Amino acid sequence: MKSPLERIRYGAVILVSIVWGAVIGFRFLGDYDWIGAIWMVVITISTVGYGEQSSMEPELKLFTVLVILLGMSAAAYTFGGLFQLMLAGELERAIGRQRMTKDLNRMSDHIIVCGFGRMGQNLASELVSQGETLVVIDLDPEVIQENSSTEMVCWQGDATEEATLEAVGIARAKTLVISLPNDAESVFITLTARNLNPRLQIVARAEKQSTGKKLRQAGATKVVMPTVVGARQMARLITRPSTADLMERVSETAFVELELDELLIAEECPLVGMTVGQTDAHRLHKLLVIAIKKSDESLIFNPDAGYVFQSHDIIMIMGHGEDIARFRETFRIC
Repeated sequence: MKSPLERIRYGAVILVSIVWGAVIGFRFLGDYDWIGAIWMVVITISTVGYGEQSSMEPELKLFTVLVILLGMSAAAYTFGGLFQLMLAGELERAIGRQRMTKDLNRMSDHIIVCGFGRMGQNLASELVSQGETLVVIDLDPEVIQENSSTEMVCWQGDATEEATLEAVGIARAKTLVISLPNDAESVFITLTARNLNPRLQIVARAEKQSTGKKLRQAGATKVVMPTVVGARQMARLITRPSTADLMERVSETAFVELELDELLIAEECPLVGMTVGQTDAHRLHKLLVIAIKKSDESLIFNPDAGYVFQSHDIIMIMGHGEDIARFRETFRIC
């Protein structure tokens, strides 16, 4: 069973072929010029009729009958697909999907979220609020329809299919987030995505402890287990409630008094070769240098004033948003 769009494309190809063949037939069998041949084809297929029927040769009459039958059949098949699109409300969706495809083709360094359940919706809301370019994949058409007017691109499809990942620009994306509750699907998507983009950062959700190892072997960069994270947060609320409150406030988007940010030091950054003390991060910018992640993935917590910044270091700082922005501008950090 062909879809309405396939019917339109297939029928249009057949109709054009019939019209072109009929024009050639009238041109040489009926001794018409090219304009006359086109005129004959148009009035024949449209069943308008003409007065030259009685003066035609028998061979040309049979050819005309064949043109009428084939032309009307192809036209009915093609326009039937168009009417089906309009009646089923698929025309608007098809145009929207085509527009969405063009937008996706222009995207790069975007984030793809597989699964738009409760976790996926909260995650997407956080990422959009931080100005990230986001594409969401979900199999449920109702979910896609409900969120089609939001700031993110919503794509209906099966994330386990390679074609779906390619359609949302997996080769140009910077991060893939798998928030599906099915561990087997998460592992499969991770394997597929890693083969399509070896440089991709993959953050995967795992329900079982044993799945975490499999996801890392499949190519996941980070694995998040909601049950473990939730248990740790609850334990922290019980044993260290003030610390838990601080971390929760910092993580909240609506809490604008304090932000925890990370800054990547590029090779041309003025910070390269400078010490923590020389930046006057605390005195001039009112910032706290919480930790530094080195290029070998090692972490230095609460670095002393004599630590010398190196290229590809990641600085984790805490402070007001405007102070962090001023620090970025001073040292030309993107």
